[in-house]
Amino acid sequence: MKRIDLIKVTDAVEAMCIDANYNLGSDVLDNLRKISKSEVSPVGKSILNQIVTNHELAAETQVPMCQDTGIVVVFLEVGTEVHIDGDIYEAINEGIRRGYEKGFLRNSVVKHPFDRVNTKDNTPGIIHTKLVPGSDKVKIIVAPKGGGSENMSAIRMLKPADGIDGIKNFIVETIKNAGGNPCPPIIVGVGIGGSFEKAALLAKESLMRDVNDSSTNPLNAKLEDELLELVNKTGVGPMGLGGRNTAIAVKVETYPCHIASLPVAINLNCHAARHKEVIL
Repeated sequence: MKRIDLIKVTDAVEAMCIDANYNLGSDVLDNLRKISKSEVSPVGKSILNQIVTNHELAAETQVPMCQDTGIVVVFLEVGTEVHIDGDIYEAINEGIRRGYEKGFLRNSVVKHPFDRVNTKDNTPGIIHTKLVPGSDKVKIIVAPKGGGSENMSAIRMLKPADGIDGIKNFIVETIKNAGGNPCPPIIVGVGIGGSFEKAALLAKESLMRDVNDSSTNPLNAKLEDELLELVNKTGVGPMGLGGRNTAIAVKVETYPCHIASLPVAINLNCHAARHKEVIL
């Protein structure tokens, strides 16, 4: 059985917190460059060019690409053939603590939703854990999530009779209502099925995918294409100021659900779609 040194976990999380905030993934950046060329709105084109320049300068000068350096969401996959001595959650939070201090990243977490006192080290992170049968690896994805896009996310318990059209209407309605608040062009994560909380987790997980991929499920892939077209037809445009490019991509994840339910969750991500991963 493989033993995982928690110091390596802390070091990896520290490095990923900084890397994710300084360096946008090439899949997202390349798509931003691409859509800036196709944007018909002069204002929208100018905004997209400024966004691209911002991300390029952040990487070049190694500074945060956005002043909102996010609350840290962590997807943790632990193989059943892994032995861990100690508290891996504390090791992850220590990595967040060090990364945000070393990287001069803004501390955006408060201790309690009511009194709003800052924790001053951006902990605790939000950690989702999966066990992987037969594996002797630990996979960690670090995804700093900004407040602007997160606040525009939504969930609705639709009726099965609402069907695909009901899902599409809900998503388009959510994007229109969000306007420029989530800093478009956005990536739209959609979770359908499961239960109230499962749908929300599916939506969040979908945002970890490469923006260029398509779902391996043909029904989901078809819906992704249809939703991207509908979202971009809203005319919300870059930063909500009009144009044809409201979204870079739509990602759909599904899960079996109760016969009486059709949960649908939408998790929006701004153009600063930050996530990094490591396998130990």
